[in-house]
Amino acid sequence: MNIDFIFKIAAIGIIVAVLSLVLSRSGREEQAMMTTLAGLIVVLMMLVQEISRLFTTIESLFGF
Repeated sequence: MNIDFIFKIAAIGIIVAVLSLVLSRSGREEQAMMTTLAGLIVVLMMLVQEISRLFTTIESLFGF
């Protein structure tokens, strides 16, 4: 895992926070919540891919 991955997660967090704030200030709380949930799902999917890559590396390292 390199530092780019952490920057991608931080960028997604900043974008989602700004969008959520703008939407909630304009009275669209439902869309703000959906934006927050979508951002969370995107980050979780990125983490799942990295964890899968970690398990594959461990498996090949120990020869299972």
